[in-house]
Amino acid sequence: MPEPKPGPLAGVRVVDLTAMVMGPYCTQIMADMGAEVIKIEPPQGDNTRYISVGPVSGMSGVFVNVNRGKRSVVLDLQEESGKAAMRALIERADVFIHSMRSKAVTKLGFGYADVADINPAIVYTNCYGYGRRGPERDRPAYDDTIQAECGLPYVQQQLTGEADYVGTIIADKVAGLTALYATMMALFHRERTGEGQEVEVAMFETMASFMLVEHANGAMFDPPLGPAVYPRTVAPNRRPYRTKDGHIAVLIYNDKHWNAFIAAVQPPWASDLYATLEMRAHQIDAVYGLVAETLAERTTAEWLALFGELEIPAAPLNTPDSLFDNPHLNAVGLFETVDTPHGKVRFPGVPTWFSRTPGKVRGPAPELGADTATVLEELGLDPAAAGGAPTPTFDAIGPG
Repeated sequence: MPEPKPGPLAGVRVVDLTAMVMGPYCTQIMADMGAEVIKIEPPQGDNTRYISVGPVSGMSGVFVNVNRGKRSVVLDLQEESGKAAMRALIERADVFIHSMRSKAVTKLGFGYADVADINPAIVYTNCYGYGRRGPERDRPAYDDTIQAECGLPYVQQQLTGEADYVGTIIADKVAGLTALYATMMALFHRERTGEGQEVEVAMFETMASFMLVEHANGAMFDPPLGPAVYPRTVAPNRRPYRTKDGHIAVLIYNDKHWNAFIAAVQPPWASDLYATLEMRAHQIDAVYGLVAETLAERTTAEWLALFGELEIPAAPLNTPDSLFDNPHLNAVGLFETVDTPHGKVRFPGVPTWFSRTPGKVRGPAPELGADTATVLEELGLDPAAAGGAPTPTFDAIGPG
């Protein structure tokens, strides 16, 4: 087999004017896949530098993970020198991506029309809270507010009895992945035609679409055949099952799995009332309750062994900490250890596999402004004149 080539995005240059998680997660994947990502930061840096623990102030775990392998350039875009440097970067870029509100980025002089005047072939990606064609276009947005607005706490309430956020910043990450695929599609179009274009990805629209994949359900039809909810996922008995000594996750769902389970266990409640998937789907919460009664009778290990024999999907309950020692994840090489100025960092790496152009963690996250002088010199600019002043220190600033 030939030696692997650089990642599939090798040679792509990205000017990254995003902050927090949605945009940086998108561009982190681009960097892992070989793109040169130049992260533009204000003199105080991306706020995400300070929101969680890290070996030094300004290098929090969240920031370090979603900004690995990038170059950091500090530019004051309120000053003409900073704007001139940004224009020089845009001229040589393939992608410009930002997460500012439309009015703000346009006021700075970097709306799509301004950027396309400099580089007509550029792919210009807007990461917004709400799309510009709607009345909410100027509202700020965060993961919690978008979770609420797209209905996540409501469906959690149907499931648990309490309106709750999901325990991960799902709106930021799903929107980041959406921004990634949208940008890649625009780059593919450019490869075919030479045309650049503007792309818009809004968190609210993204999460509304994401939620309605299954929850649109009967409400899609005209006239509606039922409410916009998928009953199985909000059944109160849908939860990890208690066993004799812990918990287990298992979905005894299709007819093949159901029949194998009934034949092997022969629970007293087995009945023709639950014989087919369609019949079970119409009384899914009751089915979950019956299965729960039976699973409480054996240990987790006993059930895992049986479900393995029957090829029924089942899993133990892990914690985020335990993922670092998961035998499967380590066998496939998910984690990559990188030397950084502040010690070794074990990154959760690239989850995809390419036979010819594999991705990898390209390096640590940058110190604030670490690449300002180098990048500006590459553009033929004087770093001092272009706003590339020495990086400020943050010793007095703690986590946000």
